[in-house]
Amino acid sequence: MKLSPLALSLAAALCAVSVHARAGDVTPATDSTTTSGTTTDDTPGGTRNRPAPKVHDLGAISVSAALDQARNALSPDTGSSQYVIDQKAIQALPLGASTPVNQVILQAPGVVQDSYGGLHVRGDHANLQYRINGVIIPESISGFGQTLDARAIQSVSLLDGALPAQYGLRTAAVVDITTKSGADLGNGGSIGVTGGSFGTFNPNVSLWGNSGNWSAYFTANYLQNNVGIENPTASRTPIHDHTNQVKGFGDISYLIDNDTRLSFMFGFANNRFQIPDNPGQTPQFGYLDVTNFDSANLNEQQNEQTRFGVLSLQGKLGQTGYQVSLGQRYSGLQYLPDDIGDLMFNGVAGAINQSDRASTLQADFSTPLNDTHTLRYGVYGSYDRAGTNTDSLVFPADADGNQASTTPLGIFTSDQIVARTWSAYVQDEWSIGQDWTVNYGLRGDMYKSFGTTQSQLSPRVGVVWQATDSTTVHAGYSRYFTPPATEMITAANIAAFAGTTNAVKNYGDNEPLAERSNYFDVGVSQNLGSAWTLGLDTYYRDVHDLQDEGQFGQALVYSTFNYRLGRVAGAEFTANYDSGPWSGYFNFAYTKAMGKDVVTSQYNFDPAELAYIANNYIYLDHDQKYTSSGGVSYALDDNTKLGADYLFGTGLRSDGLVPNGDHLPAYFQLNLNVSHDFMFDRFGKLHTQLAVINALDRTYELRDGTGVGVGAPQFGPRRGLYLSLQKDF
Repeated sequence: MKLSPLALSLAAALCAVSVHARAGDVTPATDSTTTSGTTTDDTPGGTRNRPAPKVHDLGAISVSAALDQARNALSPDTGSSQYVIDQKAIQALPLGASTPVNQVILQAPGVVQDSYGGLHVRGDHANLQYRINGVIIPESISGFGQTLDARAIQSVSLLDGALPAQYGLRTAAVVDITTKSGADLGNGGSIGVTGGSFGTFNPNVSLWGNSGNWSAYFTANYLQNNVGIENPTASRTPIHDHTNQVKGFGDISYLIDNDTRLSFMFGFANNRFQIPDNPGQTPQFGYLDVTNFDSANLNEQQNEQTRFGVLSLQGKLGQTGYQVSLGQRYSGLQYLPDDIGDLMFNGVAGAINQSDRASTLQADFSTPLNDTHTLRYGVYGSYDRAGTNTDSLVFPADADGNQASTTPLGIFTSDQIVARTWSAYVQDEWSIGQDWTVNYGLRGDMYKSFGTTQSQLSPRVGVVWQATDSTTVHAGYSRYFTPPATEMITAANIAAFAGTTNAVKNYGDNEPLAERSNYFDVGVSQNLGSAWTLGLDTYYRDVHDLQDEGQFGQALVYSTFNYRLGRVAGAEFTANYDSGPWSGYFNFAYTKAMGKDVVTSQYNFDPAELAYIANNYIYLDHDQKYTSSGGVSYALDDNTKLGADYLFGTGLRSDGLVPNGDHLPAYFQLNLNVSHDFMFDRFGKLHTQLAVINALDRTYELRDGTGVGVGAPQFGPRRGLYLSLQKDF
């Protein structure tokens, strides 16, 4: 997609603004029900996995709330699985709103934690689509930095299973985030800090407000600690693991009239990481006259930047609701090696500079045809330009790959990749009587990059049966098309290292392929009274050209490769309770994810490993058979709450007699917290929250350094004590 369509779309949006502006303004709100801002669980909202109550049109603020509901109506979930975590549930977590977004999502069923903050949903590697206020935010360069702050989230929904036709491209799950709004919070702000173990210091500030037809919300925070990345050893204190992170988010909205809103949201993250050292390693290469190097003194670092901005026009033309968005996301990554250390341990020291800029256009429409049919349709386009420049030091090698000289030589390589994606969908939501809803549609995707064009038409169908007032059954089928990430190493760059200690053993087919799959999902939800909600969901996915990713090298970035065949199956059980002072949740999931025959990026693999996988299904490295999460919260009174939550897993894969043939030991992590709101005559309310992470201080490994595409050992967090203070004003 060229820039001209984006410019035309922007011009069209601005023209629409001027047309609606002449039609008349919104009457400012005078309703006495306007809420004041707060960052605690006093803000009205739904409970965990239940939607918030509806609002009525009363004034400018309630008009914004009604538009929020209209925006949600553009995104149905008929036939798919949905798990909702709202602001109240986030605040009940041990770290409250200081919880990283990836750890918030870990509380949903079927989500498995990995190193570097990675997540796997239903046996997939990454492949998550993030939507903020209904707008797709393209994924950043692979890494471990978190872009969005949980303080900005009003609620987050995890959609997976057989998704409707409007969801595509990244299909393991859709992380659908609704942010806080100045129209809902009134005028005010919040300032606070979280501090504690491992040198953690995390101050934050938020501002919000509305005036007439304008509303805005801003939040920013700074984080530093000494455990930026998981420790590669079991010790309590990692070596060389400091991080500094700055994040911010903003959303500015203008109500053009009662049916139309123009908004601009933006976010940024600048994160710096030291790569932690693993002491006691033995150098494999000599450097000049140096024969020994203490691996505890390595000085590798990685920096990441992400910025995004989206201009959206949401409104109504006749009976048709719409949202048209124009966006751009920039992502950058720099890996800074320890030249001598990396050469002696790995035979290569590469300074990597990656950048990726994506420009996007998204338009979604919803038209009720009659009382029983609602037609939804839309388009999406992206123009993605990625580049990688690498300055490498390597040693010359003989024909057998052995080091031929202790004097390094320099090699510069560069990749430039342009990817164009176009998508369109149409779907009909058909209400049959009072008890049945069918959502059927068709999606088309076209992806052009790496000199080839790949495309697919994907049918979707989902059915919901309201069996009783308390029992809901859903089933769905979706055909999926998943383009590869815009990160690869060209054949020319691979050939540049021939005759060096960074030469590969198997060139293979290095251009990644789009994944194609058939997804089946069946589930049931049961309400027991007003307090209990139970759910059971099963799924099966048959995959061709299954995409996976691995860390093949020292830099903490991932490379995509494909298995020719894949099969993934599983089941999830959920239980949620909310009554009086008690609330709680429990999730348990079973997953089996396997692949066969690596058909791209074979240069990353040992020939013997490739030969075995070519004829045998193996477990994917991120497969975890059983996963569970849960928590409980109890309110002693209006000001004091106690809480606990846990994570359990049977362990990710490691090498055994065959690739990924074993798994790491099971782990259990228990977290505790207590919160109290102090009231002062002059100062007002001060929210405090004390958390103990891994209260039992159980040492467990996420990775042991073995397995397909696994770069280094990674251990879970050790016991930590953290105190949060938050003051609204």
